[in-house]
Amino acid sequence: MTKVFIIHGAYGSPRENWFPWLKSELEKLNCEVFVPEFPTPENQSLENWEKVFAKYENQIDSETIFVGHSLAPAFLLSVLERINTSIKCSFFVSSFIRFLDNKDFDIINRTFVDKKFNWQKIKENCKKFFIYHSDNDPYVPIECAYEIANPLGVKVEIIKDAGHFNQDAGYTKFERLLDDIKSIL
Repeated sequence: MTKVFIIHGAYGSPRENWFPWLKSELEKLNCEVFVPEFPTPENQSLENWEKVFAKYENQIDSETIFVGHSLAPAFLLSVLERINTSIKCSFFVSSFIRFLDNKDFDIINRTFVDKKFNWQKIKENCKKFFIYHSDNDPYVPIECAYEIANPLGVKVEIIKDAGHFNQDAGYTKFERLLDDIKSIL
């Protein structure tokens, strides 16, 4: 059975944006879906997120799919560089691995992005990546997507006028993402 992990970002929760909709749609396809809740903004750190995620790690196998929004891809890259399992695929939405010149975010995101990533190990543990970015994201500059896509050797899917792919941008559903997940199930 395919297991899908949907991971929220800073100041986020499992109950927002397109996450509940995607969980429901994937469960209709007989996927087992996990949408953990991580501490944010209080107590947000890579270490604290890893503590929350530790209880799910025994669920990760070759049929696992990661879906991450905003800060979540940086977190999932850290997971991919330390696990000893190769997963099926990762889907990154509005991703970044650097400071965003926004003090409200940079302070709490520091431990996730102020580090070097082991791209070789990441690619060993996940052979296929999809990266989505909007041409008008108000928080994450478009070049951030390429800073992840280039070392992974994948292309960036640019979605017009999608903002930060959040509820404020009208994203309570994300059909393109669901279609791409279906294509690899």
